Amino acid sequence: MRNSTTKKSLYGVLAEFRNPKELIDAAKLVNQNGYRNYDTYSPFPIHGMDKAMSLQKSKLGWIVISHGLLGFTGAIAMIYWMMVVDYPLNISGKTLMNIPAWVPVIFELTILLSAFGAVFGMFFLNGLPKLNHPLFTSENFKKATDDGFFVCIEAEDPQFDSEKVQKLLSDAGASNIEEIYED
Repeated sequence: MRNSTTKKSLYGVLAEFRNPKELIDAAKLVNQNGYRNYDTYSPFPIHGMDKAMSLQKSKLGWIVISHGLLGFTGAIAMIYWMMVVDYPLNISGKTLMNIPAWVPVIFELTILLSAFGAVFGMFFLNGLPKLNHPLFTSENFKKATDDGFFVCIEAEDPQFDSEKVQKLLSDAGASNIEEIYED
């Protein structure tokens, strides 16, 4: 049973907007007012949202290329060690470094490690897995996977004041505003 004397802390203020255009305009307004701890939620990617929120470029590309280069160099080192140093096998007088025969293995390891870097890098950068989130307690937020467009300004933001945030989001044209509490 839950203790009724436990005090819930404020997570942030959630606002719903009617369409993607209103959401982008709201994100620009929130960003222009100096808020940094906020996020937008929509059922599909919205072109221009990164720019509206002044987000930095993703580091995922660097993670993928570094894993790909690791796979490439690892494959060459592995094959060289096996075919030239550890167990040299001279077949018909051919050279031990038969690069064309190595291409499939080099290609496969490069792609394999790049894919692992992409998947696990995305998990790491997104802070996944998250089994629960305070926004999941909102009934309105369930529309974020279907036809809802939301902005949530978190209480961790240095200039967060619930009343000012609610006024800002109301002025931005929010159709529904609610405070979200953590358990």
